[in-house]
Amino acid sequence: MPSKTSPDSFTFTVGKLDAGMAILLGERAHLIEFPSILLPPGATTGSIVNIAVHQNHAEEKRREADFWELQDNILGEFGKAIPAVPDLQVRNVTQTSITLEWPTVQLATAKLRSLDIYRNGQRLAAIPSPMTNTSTKLSGLEINTEYSFQLILRTTAGVFPSNLIRVRTHTMTDTSGICVCFGNVQDPALLEDAKLALREMKARWSDKIQIDTTHFVCTTPAATPTGAQAAGNSGGSPGIEYQRALQLSIPVVQPHWILACHSEKKMIPIASYYLGATPNTPLGSAGMSNRPQSMSQASLSHPPTTPQPPNKQTTPSYRASMPAPARQATATPPNQASAFVNQPTSARQLESTTEEPGDEADADRLKLERTASGEWKRKSRSGTMNREFKFPPTPSSPPVMPEVPAKKGPPAPLTENGLAAESLVTPSSIEVPPPPPVEKERSFSNISLESGEDDVGDTVDIPLN
Repeated sequence: MPSKTSPDSFTFTVGKLDAGMAILLGERAHLIEFPSILLPPGATTGSIVNIAVHQNHAEEKRREADFWELQDNILGEFGKAIPAVPDLQVRNVTQTSITLEWPTVQLATAKLRSLDIYRNGQRLAAIPSPMTNTSTKLSGLEINTEYSFQLILRTTAGVFPSNLIRVRTHTMTDTSGICVCFGNVQDPALLEDAKLALREMKARWSDKIQIDTTHFVCTTPAATPTGAQAAGNSGGSPGIEYQRALQLSIPVVQPHWILACHSEKKMIPIASYYLGATPNTPLGSAGMSNRPQSMSQASLSHPPTTPQPPNKQTTPSYRASMPAPARQATATPPNQASAFVNQPTSARQLESTTEEPGDEADADRLKLERTASGEWKRKSRSGTMNREFKFPPTPSSPPVMPEVPAKKGPPAPLTENGLAAESLVTPSSIEVPPPPPVEKERSFSNISLESGEDDVGDTVDIPLN
Protein backbone atom coordinates (compact mmCIF):
# COMPACT_ATOMS: atom_id res chain seq x y z
CA MET A 1 0.00 0.00 0.00
CA PRO A 2 1.25 3.53 -0.58
CA SER A 3 2.45 5.53 2.43
CA LYS A 4 0.13 7.77 4.36
CA THR A 5 2.00 10.87 3.23
CA SER A 6 1.30 10.17 -0.47
CA PRO A 7 -1.13 12.70 -1.92
CA ASP A 8 -2.77 10.01 -4.02
CA SER A 9 -3.42 7.76 -0.99
CA PHE A 10 -6.71 7.70 0.92
CA THR A 11 -7.27 6.21 4.38
CA PHE A 12 -10.34 4.06 5.09
CA THR A 13 -11.57 1.99 8.00
CA VAL A 14 -12.93 -1.43 7.21
CA GLY A 15 -16.50 -1.73 8.45
CA LYS A 16 -18.77 -4.58 7.61
CA LEU A 17 -16.93 -7.39 5.88
CA ASP A 18 -18.24 -10.53 4.21
CA ALA A 19 -16.95 -12.97 1.61
CA GLY A 20 -17.71 -10.74 -1.37
CA MET A 21 -17.91 -7.12 -0.40
CA ALA A 22 -16.50 -4.81 2.28
CA ILE A 23 -17.83 -1.51 3.53
CA LEU A 24 -15.09 1.16 3.86
CA LEU A 25 -15.60 4.32 5.93
CA GLY A 26 -13.58 7.47 5.04
CA GLU A 27 -12.33 10.27 7.24
CA ARG A 28 -15.03 12.63 5.95
CA ALA A 29 -17.86 10.20 6.49
CA HIS A 30 -17.40 8.77 2.95
CA LEU A 31 -18.79 5.28 2.58
CA ILE A 32 -17.82 3.08 -0.34
CA GLU A 33 -18.25 -0.57 -1.27
CA PHE A 34 -15.00 -2.32 -2.03
CA PRO A 35 -14.35 -5.88 -3.19
CA SER A 36 -13.09 -8.02 -0.33
CA ILE A 37 -10.62 -9.82 -2.57
CA LEU A 38 -8.65 -6.57 -3.11
CA LEU A 39 -8.10 -5.98 0.62
CA PRO A 40 -4.65 -6.83 2.06
CA PRO A 41 -4.33 -10.28 3.59
CA GLY A 42 -5.42 -10.32 7.28
CA ALA A 43 -7.68 -7.28 7.02
CA THR A 44 -10.76 -7.61 9.21
CA THR A 45 -13.49 -5.40 10.55
CA GLY A 46 -11.91 -2.32 12.13
CA SER A 47 -8.67 -2.49 10.10
CA ILE A 48 -7.37 0.75 8.58
CA VAL A 49 -6.21 0.60 4.96
CA ASN A 50 -4.84 3.11 2.48
CA ILE A 51 -6.06 3.05 -1.15
CA ALA A 52 -4.19 4.80 -3.98
CA VAL A 53 -5.42 5.24 -7.60
CA HIS A 54 -3.07 5.86 -10.61
CA GLN A 55 -3.84 6.28 -14.38
CA ASN A 56 -2.02 3.88 -16.79
CA HIS A 57 -1.41 5.92 -19.97
CA ALA A 58 0.70 3.28 -21.71
CA GLU A 59 -2.06 0.67 -21.47
CA GLU A 60 -4.59 3.15 -22.80
CA LYS A 61 -2.51 3.78 -25.92
CA ARG A 62 -2.02 0.09 -26.56
CA ARG A 63 -5.71 -0.70 -26.32
CA GLU A 64 -6.62 2.24 -28.51
CA ALA A 65 -4.24 1.00 -31.21
CA ASP A 66 -5.79 -2.47 -31.04
CA PHE A 67 -9.28 -1.01 -31.44
CA TRP A 68 -8.48 0.99 -34.56
CA GLU A 69 -6.65 -1.93 -36.11
CA LEU A 70 -9.79 -4.00 -35.73
CA GLN A 71 -11.86 -1.25 -37.36
CA ASP A 72 -9.52 -1.12 -40.33
CA ASN A 73 -9.79 -4.88 -40.79
CA ILE A 74 -13.59 -4.72 -40.78
CA LEU A 75 -13.58 -1.88 -43.29
CA GLY A 76 -11.18 -3.70 -45.62
CA GLU A 77 -13.15 -6.95 -45.41
CA PHE A 78 -16.74 -5.72 -45.57
CA GLY A 79 -16.60 -2.05 -46.59
CA LYS A 80 -14.34 -1.86 -49.64
CA ALA A 81 -15.19 -5.13 -51.55
CA ILE A 82 -18.67 -4.97 -53.09
CA PRO A 83 -20.50 -7.34 -55.50
CA ALA A 84 -19.38 -7.09 -59.12
CA VAL A 85 -21.80 -5.71 -61.71
CA PRO A 86 -22.81 -8.45 -64.22
CA ASP A 87 -21.38 -8.04 -67.72
CA LEU A 88 -24.11 -9.27 -70.10
CA GLN A 89 -23.03 -10.43 -73.57
CA VAL A 90 -24.73 -11.98 -76.63
CA ARG A 91 -23.57 -15.49 -77.44
CA ASN A 92 -25.78 -16.49 -80.36
CA VAL A 93 -28.80 -15.17 -82.25
CA THR A 94 -31.23 -17.10 -84.47
CA GLN A 95 -34.58 -16.33 -86.07
CA THR A 96 -36.56 -17.11 -82.90
CA SER A 97 -34.05 -17.35 -80.04
CA ILE A 98 -31.21 -15.44 -78.36
CA THR A 99 -28.49 -16.93 -76.15
CA LEU A 100 -26.96 -14.65 -73.49
CA GLU A 101 -23.94 -15.18 -71.23
CA TRP A 102 -22.13 -13.38 -68.38
CA PRO A 103 -19.19 -14.00 -66.00
CA THR A 104 -19.60 -15.86 -62.73
CA VAL A 105 -21.42 -13.78 -60.15
CA GLN A 106 -19.04 -12.11 -57.62
CA LEU A 107 -20.79 -11.27 -54.35
CA ALA A 108 -17.76 -10.36 -52.15
CA THR A 109 -19.09 -10.63 -48.58
CA ALA A 110 -22.75 -10.04 -49.49
CA LYS A 111 -25.41 -12.70 -49.83
CA LEU A 112 -27.41 -13.33 -52.96
CA ARG A 113 -31.11 -12.60 -53.03
CA SER A 114 -32.01 -13.06 -56.73
CA LEU A 115 -30.68 -12.83 -60.29
CA ASP A 116 -33.40 -11.92 -62.80
CA ILE A 117 -33.42 -11.43 -66.57
CA TYR A 118 -35.42 -8.50 -67.96
CA ARG A 119 -36.74 -8.21 -71.54
CA ASN A 120 -37.83 -4.83 -72.85
CA GLY A 121 -37.85 -3.45 -69.29
CA GLN A 122 -40.10 -6.17 -67.86
CA ARG A 123 -39.04 -9.05 -65.63
CA LEU A 124 -39.00 -12.23 -67.69
CA ALA A 125 -37.78 -14.95 -65.32
CA ALA A 126 -35.30 -15.78 -62.57
CA ILE A 127 -32.00 -17.41 -63.52
CA PRO A 128 -31.82 -20.94 -62.08
CA SER A 129 -28.68 -21.79 -60.04
CA PRO A 130 -27.31 -18.23 -60.34
CA MET A 131 -24.02 -18.99 -58.55
CA THR A 132 -22.98 -21.59 -61.16
CA ASN A 133 -25.08 -20.79 -64.24
CA THR A 134 -23.50 -18.27 -66.61
CA SER A 135 -25.79 -18.42 -69.68
CA THR A 136 -29.42 -18.61 -70.70
CA LYS A 137 -31.39 -19.21 -73.91
CA LEU A 138 -34.55 -17.24 -74.63
CA SER A 139 -36.83 -18.84 -77.25
CA GLY A 140 -40.18 -18.04 -78.80
CA LEU A 141 -39.14 -14.64 -80.19
CA GLU A 142 -40.44 -12.92 -83.30
CA ILE A 143 -38.47 -12.99 -86.56
CA ASN A 144 -36.53 -9.82 -87.42
CA THR A 145 -37.54 -8.01 -84.21
CA GLU A 146 -35.39 -5.89 -81.90
CA TYR A 147 -35.26 -6.73 -78.18
CA SER A 148 -33.47 -5.28 -75.14
CA PHE A 149 -32.12 -7.45 -72.30
CA GLN A 150 -30.65 -6.73 -68.87
CA LEU A 151 -29.63 -8.66 -65.74
CA ILE A 152 -30.60 -7.40 -62.28
CA LEU A 153 -28.47 -8.70 -59.37
CA ARG A 154 -30.05 -8.28 -55.94
CA THR A 155 -27.87 -8.84 -52.83
CA THR A 156 -27.79 -7.89 -49.17
CA ALA A 157 -25.35 -5.13 -50.13
CA GLY A 158 -27.72 -3.57 -52.69
CA VAL A 159 -29.04 -3.91 -56.24
CA PHE A 160 -26.58 -4.09 -59.15
CA PRO A 161 -28.05 -3.88 -62.70
CA SER A 162 -25.99 -5.07 -65.66
CA ASN A 163 -25.39 -3.28 -68.92
CA LEU A 164 -28.36 -2.97 -71.30
CA ILE A 165 -27.93 -4.72 -74.64
CA ARG A 166 -30.10 -4.42 -77.74
CA VAL A 167 -30.20 -7.18 -80.34
CA ARG A 168 -32.36 -8.00 -83.38
CA THR A 169 -33.38 -11.51 -84.37
CA HIS A 170 -32.30 -12.83 -87.78
CA THR A 171 -34.31 -12.94 -90.96
CA MET A 172 -34.98 -16.15 -92.88
CA THR A 173 -32.08 -15.43 -95.25
CA ASP A 174 -29.55 -15.06 -92.39
CA THR A 175 -28.11 -18.52 -91.67
CA SER A 176 -25.24 -17.40 -89.44
CA GLY A 177 -27.19 -18.39 -86.30
CA ILE A 178 -27.07 -22.11 -87.12
CA CYS A 179 -25.06 -24.04 -84.53
CA VAL A 180 -25.09 -27.80 -85.10
CA CYS A 181 -23.67 -30.74 -83.19
CA PHE A 182 -22.45 -33.56 -85.41
CA GLY A 183 -23.21 -37.11 -84.45
CA ASN A 184 -22.37 -40.25 -86.40
CA VAL A 185 -22.29 -39.44 -90.13
CA GLN A 186 -21.42 -42.66 -91.98
CA ASP A 187 -20.34 -40.93 -95.20
CA PRO A 188 -17.08 -38.95 -94.59
CA ALA A 189 -17.46 -37.03 -97.85
CA LEU A 190 -20.97 -35.95 -96.88
CA LEU A 191 -19.66 -34.80 -93.49
CA GLU A 192 -16.94 -32.67 -95.08
CA ASP A 193 -19.40 -31.12 -97.52
CA ALA A 194 -21.69 -30.22 -94.61
CA LYS A 195 -18.85 -28.58 -92.67
CA LEU A 196 -17.74 -26.65 -95.74
CA ALA A 197 -21.30 -25.41 -96.26
CA LEU A 198 -21.49 -24.30 -92.61
CA ARG A 199 -18.21 -22.45 -92.98
CA GLU A 200 -19.48 -20.56 -95.99
CA MET A 201 -22.75 -19.72 -94.22
CA LYS A 202 -20.73 -18.36 -91.24
CA ALA A 203 -22.39 -20.95 -89.03
CA ARG A 204 -20.76 -23.01 -86.27
CA TRP A 205 -20.56 -26.67 -85.26
CA SER A 206 -19.20 -28.77 -82.41
CA ASP A 207 -18.96 -32.36 -81.22
CA LYS A 208 -20.82 -31.68 -77.95
CA ILE A 209 -24.27 -30.28 -77.36
CA GLN A 210 -24.10 -26.77 -75.94
CA ILE A 211 -26.71 -24.29 -74.79
CA ASP A 212 -26.83 -22.58 -78.20
CA THR A 213 -27.00 -25.82 -80.26
CA THR A 214 -29.85 -25.53 -82.73
CA HIS A 215 -29.69 -28.88 -84.59
CA PHE A 216 -28.21 -32.34 -84.11
CA VAL A 217 -26.93 -33.73 -87.45
CA CYS A 218 -26.33 -37.45 -88.01
CA THR A 219 -27.24 -40.32 -90.30
CA THR A 220 -27.65 -42.94 -87.56
CA PRO A 221 -28.36 -42.67 -83.83
CA ALA A 222 -25.46 -45.02 -82.99
CA ALA A 223 -22.33 -43.49 -81.47
CA THR A 224 -19.71 -45.21 -83.69
CA PRO A 225 -19.67 -46.69 -87.20
CA THR A 226 -19.46 -50.15 -85.63
CA GLY A 227 -22.50 -49.33 -83.59
CA ALA A 228 -24.22 -48.06 -86.71
CA GLN A 229 -23.78 -51.43 -88.38
CA ALA A 230 -25.09 -53.10 -85.27
CA ALA A 231 -28.00 -50.69 -85.19
CA GLY A 232 -29.01 -51.78 -88.67
CA ASN A 233 -28.94 -55.44 -87.67
CA SER A 234 -29.54 -56.01 -83.98
CA GLY A 235 -30.36 -52.52 -82.68
CA GLY A 236 -27.17 -50.95 -81.35
CA SER A 237 -27.44 -48.45 -78.50
CA PRO A 238 -27.70 -44.75 -79.47
CA GLY A 239 -24.98 -42.30 -78.58
CA ILE A 240 -24.98 -40.05 -75.52
CA GLU A 241 -25.24 -36.81 -77.51
CA TYR A 242 -28.14 -38.24 -79.50
CA GLN A 243 -29.97 -39.04 -76.27
CA ARG A 244 -29.27 -35.54 -74.93
CA ALA A 245 -30.64 -34.04 -78.13
CA LEU A 246 -33.89 -35.94 -77.63
CA GLN A 247 -34.10 -34.87 -73.98
CA LEU A 248 -33.52 -31.20 -74.86
CA SER A 249 -35.97 -31.34 -77.81
CA ILE A 250 -33.21 -30.46 -80.30
CA PRO A 251 -34.20 -31.40 -83.87
CA VAL A 252 -32.30 -34.42 -85.24
CA VAL A 253 -31.75 -33.91 -88.98
CA GLN A 254 -29.62 -35.32 -91.76
CA PRO A 255 -26.64 -33.50 -93.35
CA HIS A 256 -28.71 -32.92 -96.46
CA TRP A 257 -30.57 -30.17 -94.61
CA ILE A 258 -27.34 -28.15 -94.29
CA LEU A 259 -26.65 -28.55 -98.01
CA ALA A 260 -30.22 -27.46 -98.81
CA CYS A 261 -29.87 -24.32 -96.68
CA HIS A 262 -26.55 -23.54 -98.36
CA SER A 263 -27.95 -23.95 -101.84
CA GLU A 264 -31.14 -21.96 -101.15
CA LYS A 265 -29.28 -19.35 -99.06
CA LYS A 266 -32.02 -19.33 -96.45
CA MET A 267 -33.50 -21.42 -93.67
CA ILE A 268 -35.21 -24.52 -95.09
CA PRO A 269 -38.01 -26.31 -93.18
CA ILE A 270 -36.63 -29.44 -91.52
CA ALA A 271 -39.81 -31.54 -91.77
CA SER A 272 -38.55 -33.53 -94.77
CA TYR A 273 -34.98 -33.89 -93.42
CA TYR A 274 -35.62 -35.62 -90.13
CA LEU A 275 -33.52 -38.67 -89.33
CA GLY A 276 -35.04 -41.63 -91.18
CA ALA A 277 -36.87 -39.58 -93.81
CA THR A 278 -36.00 -39.51 -97.48
CA PRO A 279 -34.16 -36.23 -98.27
CA ASN A 280 -35.42 -33.79 -100.88
CA THR A 281 -39.03 -34.92 -100.59
CA PRO A 282 -41.97 -32.53 -100.53
CA LEU A 283 -43.35 -31.54 -97.21
CA GLY A 284 -46.21 -33.65 -96.00
CA SER A 285 -45.37 -36.83 -97.96
CA ALA A 286 -42.30 -38.86 -97.09
CA GLY A 287 -40.97 -36.26 -94.71
CA MET A 288 -43.99 -36.47 -92.47
CA SER A 289 -43.94 -40.27 -92.43
CA ASN A 290 -41.08 -40.10 -89.96
CA ARG A 291 -43.10 -38.10 -87.42
CA PRO A 292 -44.50 -40.10 -84.51
CA GLN A 293 -48.12 -41.13 -84.81
CA SER A 294 -50.72 -41.18 -82.11
CA MET A 295 -51.62 -44.45 -80.46
CA SER A 296 -55.01 -44.55 -82.14
CA GLN A 297 -53.42 -44.24 -85.59
CA ALA A 298 -50.58 -46.63 -84.86
CA SER A 299 -52.91 -49.36 -83.59
CA LEU A 300 -55.21 -49.02 -86.61
CA SER A 301 -54.39 -51.65 -89.23
CA HIS A 302 -55.71 -50.54 -92.61
CA PRO A 303 -56.33 -53.39 -95.06
CA PRO A 304 -55.09 -53.08 -98.63
CA THR A 305 -57.53 -51.53 -101.04
CA THR A 306 -58.84 -54.05 -103.58
CA PRO A 307 -61.42 -53.45 -106.29
CA GLN A 308 -64.87 -54.75 -105.41
CA PRO A 309 -67.52 -55.92 -107.85
CA PRO A 310 -70.45 -53.52 -108.34
CA ASN A 311 -73.65 -53.86 -106.27
CA LYS A 312 -71.84 -55.83 -103.60
CA GLN A 313 -71.57 -54.57 -100.05
CA THR A 314 -68.29 -55.06 -98.30
CA THR A 315 -67.54 -54.74 -94.61
CA PRO A 316 -64.15 -53.30 -93.62
CA SER A 317 -61.97 -55.33 -91.24
CA TYR A 318 -61.58 -52.44 -88.82
CA ARG A 319 -63.85 -50.02 -87.09
CA ALA A 320 -63.59 -46.35 -87.98
CA SER A 321 -65.04 -43.33 -86.27
CA MET A 322 -67.56 -42.74 -89.06
CA PRO A 323 -71.32 -42.27 -88.85
CA ALA A 324 -73.49 -45.28 -89.56
CA PRO A 325 -74.57 -45.58 -93.22
CA ALA A 326 -78.13 -44.67 -94.06
CA ARG A 327 -80.41 -47.71 -94.30
CA GLN A 328 -83.15 -48.03 -96.87
CA ALA A 329 -86.64 -48.35 -95.55
CA THR A 330 -88.12 -51.81 -96.15
CA ALA A 331 -91.76 -52.59 -96.29
CA THR A 332 -92.98 -54.75 -93.41
CA PRO A 333 -95.27 -57.60 -94.44
CA PRO A 334 -98.84 -57.17 -93.23
CA ASN A 335 -99.78 -58.54 -89.82
CA GLN A 336 -96.09 -58.59 -88.88
CA ALA A 337 -95.54 -55.03 -87.63
CA SER A 338 -92.54 -55.01 -85.33
CA ALA A 339 -89.99 -52.54 -84.07
CA PHE A 340 -87.15 -54.71 -85.36
CA VAL A 341 -86.48 -56.02 -88.85
CA ASN A 342 -84.35 -58.86 -90.14
CA GLN A 343 -84.96 -60.84 -86.96
CA PRO A 344 -83.65 -64.42 -87.08
CA THR A 345 -86.46 -66.94 -87.25
CA SER A 346 -86.50 -70.49 -86.04
CA ALA A 347 -85.95 -73.48 -88.29
CA ARG A 348 -89.61 -74.48 -88.03
CA GLN A 349 -90.72 -71.09 -89.29
CA LEU A 350 -88.22 -71.28 -92.16
CA GLU A 351 -89.42 -74.74 -93.14
CA SER A 352 -93.04 -73.67 -93.01
CA THR A 353 -92.40 -70.93 -95.55
CA THR A 354 -94.48 -71.94 -98.56
CA GLU A 355 -94.60 -68.64 -100.36
CA GLU A 356 -92.75 -68.94 -103.63
CA PRO A 357 -91.45 -65.67 -105.04
CA GLY A 358 -91.98 -64.94 -108.63
CA ASP A 359 -88.56 -63.54 -109.36
CA GLU A 360 -85.45 -62.21 -107.66
CA ALA A 361 -87.11 -58.86 -106.98
CA ASP A 362 -89.87 -60.59 -105.01
CA ALA A 363 -87.25 -62.65 -103.17
CA ASP A 364 -85.40 -59.51 -102.18
CA ARG A 365 -88.67 -57.91 -101.09
CA LEU A 366 -89.62 -60.95 -98.98
CA LYS A 367 -86.06 -61.30 -97.64
CA LEU A 368 -85.77 -64.88 -98.94
CA GLU A 369 -82.85 -66.87 -100.20
CA ARG A 370 -82.70 -70.14 -102.19
CA THR A 371 -80.94 -73.11 -100.60
CA ALA A 372 -78.96 -75.84 -102.36
CA SER A 373 -82.08 -78.01 -102.59
CA GLY A 374 -83.98 -75.24 -104.35
CA GLU A 375 -86.23 -74.30 -101.43
CA TRP A 376 -86.86 -70.71 -100.44
CA LYS A 377 -85.93 -69.77 -96.87
CA ARG A 378 -85.99 -66.50 -95.07
CA LYS A 379 -82.66 -64.71 -94.78
CA SER A 380 -81.19 -64.72 -91.31
CA ARG A 381 -79.61 -61.39 -90.44
CA SER A 382 -78.79 -59.74 -87.18
CA GLY A 383 -81.65 -57.72 -85.73
CA THR A 384 -81.51 -53.97 -86.28
CA MET A 385 -83.85 -51.17 -85.35
CA ASN A 386 -86.40 -50.27 -87.97
CA ARG A 387 -86.26 -46.50 -88.19
CA GLU A 388 -89.56 -46.41 -90.15
CA PHE A 389 -91.53 -48.31 -87.48
CA LYS A 390 -94.78 -46.71 -86.39
CA PHE A 391 -97.44 -47.92 -84.01
CA PRO A 392 -100.44 -49.58 -85.74
CA PRO A 393 -103.28 -47.20 -86.61
CA THR A 394 -106.38 -47.07 -84.50
CA PRO A 395 -109.14 -49.57 -85.45
CA SER A 396 -111.69 -48.43 -88.00
CA SER A 397 -114.63 -49.24 -85.70
CA PRO A 398 -116.02 -46.12 -84.01
CA PRO A 399 -115.09 -45.75 -80.36
CA VAL A 400 -117.74 -46.05 -77.69
CA MET A 401 -118.70 -42.56 -76.66
CA PRO A 402 -120.56 -41.61 -73.51
CA GLU A 403 -124.18 -40.80 -73.85
CA VAL A 404 -124.86 -37.14 -74.28
CA PRO A 405 -128.38 -35.81 -73.68
CA ALA A 406 -129.99 -34.82 -76.89
CA LYS A 407 -130.53 -31.20 -77.50
CA LYS A 408 -133.77 -29.86 -78.71
CA GLY A 409 -133.75 -28.31 -82.12
CA PRO A 410 -133.17 -29.25 -85.71
CA PRO A 411 -131.15 -32.41 -86.37
CA ALA A 412 -127.39 -31.95 -86.73
CA PRO A 413 -125.75 -32.66 -90.06
CA LEU A 414 -124.11 -36.04 -90.56
CA THR A 415 -120.40 -36.58 -91.07
CA GLU A 416 -118.68 -38.97 -93.45
CA ASN A 417 -118.89 -41.83 -90.90
CA GLY A 418 -122.62 -41.37 -90.51
CA LEU A 419 -122.48 -39.82 -87.07
CA ALA A 420 -123.92 -36.54 -86.07
CA ALA A 421 -121.44 -33.74 -85.78
CA GLU A 422 -122.71 -32.72 -82.36
CA SER A 423 -122.66 -36.32 -81.09
CA LEU A 424 -118.88 -36.53 -81.44
CA VAL A 425 -117.25 -35.78 -78.12
CA THR A 426 -113.61 -34.82 -77.98
CA PRO A 427 -111.52 -35.65 -74.92
CA SER A 428 -111.14 -31.96 -74.15
CA SER A 429 -114.93 -31.51 -73.96
CA ILE A 430 -115.44 -34.24 -71.33
CA GLU A 431 -115.58 -32.83 -67.84
CA VAL A 432 -114.07 -35.18 -65.30
CA PRO A 433 -115.34 -34.53 -61.75
CA PRO A 434 -112.70 -34.22 -59.06
CA PRO A 435 -112.23 -37.21 -56.76
CA PRO A 436 -114.22 -37.11 -53.50
CA PRO A 437 -112.28 -35.87 -50.49
CA VAL A 438 -110.77 -38.59 -48.36
CA GLU A 439 -111.07 -38.18 -44.66
CA LYS A 440 -108.00 -38.81 -42.61
CA GLU A 441 -108.15 -41.82 -40.36
CA ARG A 442 -108.83 -40.94 -36.87
CA SER A 443 -106.20 -41.91 -34.38
CA PHE A 444 -106.81 -44.46 -31.70
CA SER A 445 -106.91 -41.84 -29.02
CA ASN A 446 -109.59 -39.88 -30.86
CA ILE A 447 -111.68 -42.98 -31.32
CA SER A 448 -111.45 -43.83 -27.68
CA LEU A 449 -112.48 -40.35 -26.65
CA GLU A 450 -115.35 -40.15 -29.07
CA SER A 451 -116.56 -43.64 -28.24
CA GLY A 452 -116.93 -42.57 -24.66
CA GLU A 453 -119.68 -40.23 -25.61
CA ASP A 454 -121.81 -42.94 -27.25
CA ASP A 455 -124.55 -44.71 -25.30
CA VAL A 456 -123.26 -48.21 -24.48
CA GLY A 457 -126.29 -49.34 -22.41
CA ASP A 458 -126.61 -50.82 -18.88
CA THR A 459 -123.72 -52.59 -17.21
CA VAL A 460 -124.28 -56.27 -16.30
CA ASP A 461 -122.29 -58.09 -13.59
CA ILE A 462 -121.28 -61.65 -14.56
CA PRO A 463 -120.35 -63.99 -11.67
CA LEU A 464 -117.09 -65.92 -12.00
CA ASN A 465 -118.33 -69.09 -10.20
